[in-house]
Amino acid sequence: MAGHGGSKTAVIAAVIGNLIIAIIKFIAAAITGSSAMISEGIHSLVDTGNGGLLLHGMSRAKIPADEGHPFGHGKALYFWTLVVSVSIFGIGGGMSLYEGISHIRHVAPGAELSDPTVNYIVLAIAMVVEGWSFSVALREFIKAKGTQKSWAYIRGAKDPSTFTIVLEDSAAMAGLVFAFLGVFFGHMLGNPYLDGAASIIIGVILMSVAFVLAWETKGLLLGEGVDAKTLADMRARIMADPAVSGVGDILTMYMGPYELLVNLGVRFAPGTSIEETHEAIQRIEAELSAAYPQCTRIYIEAESLKQGVDGNGVSA
Repeated sequence: MAGHGGSKTAVIAAVIGNLIIAIIKFIAAAITGSSAMISEGIHSLVDTGNGGLLLHGMSRAKIPADEGHPFGHGKALYFWTLVVSVSIFGIGGGMSLYEGISHIRHVAPGAELSDPTVNYIVLAIAMVVEGWSFSVALREFIKAKGTQKSWAYIRGAKDPSTFTIVLEDSAAMAGLVFAFLGVFFGHMLGNPYLDGAASIIIGVILMSVAFVLAWETKGLLLGEGVDAKTLADMRARIMADPAVSGVGDILTMYMGPYELLVNLGVRFAPGTSIEETHEAIQRIEAELSAAYPQCTRIYIEAESLKQGVDGNGVSA
């Protein structure tokens, strides 16, 4: 699992790269009047701001627990990731769509296209800088997902900062390709409408990425827990303790990317003394913490099983 440091490195690289690219793109758009370049400039500017929001969220998530937030501020990262997805959808995607549609509606018949050389130079520079940023993010993403398939990792990841940057940079690379195609074919065919069409496609790509981010962040904000396989493993580890005769519900919830709350009910074997019960609880906590370091808070309720459970955790 990648730590905060790896994610932060990818985010910082993305912020630097996007800021440089945004400035260059807007200069090119001012010179050539290209709709696709304006959309790309907006895209890079939005991505710069989004990187800043992610860094802010990562910083807020590290604030320790206090009286007002007894479980810490870990979910701040989830909130700011949701804000990022809304920003990508509304500002990046929405303005790109608007710019593309506006360009198509106001192109005069027989309008001459300006020299595309500046656009090509800017797109080439942007591809190099964006490629560097993407390589940093992809390296951290591959390190984080390990042997898992990319989509499976995204679906199960509890730290959205790593895959957010990868998705943003992937959309940026795709946007550069379509911006190039719009400018190139627009001049080759003498069709200025293709420039506006490229801007619309860029907008659709950004909205698609925003939807994926919002969907994945929603579950984390609502209190997502561990998957069924992990839950079954936790139950098996608890049942393996010699003092345990039954396990009830195991309730889990991620309070942050690396902070898992675990609440479970345990029935101890008849005749277990208070001292033995205390020792068993310590063993269970140590076992779960060793297997799952993200278990920062473990609460064991012996009283929660007064109705009784069998060895498989089913109410008797």
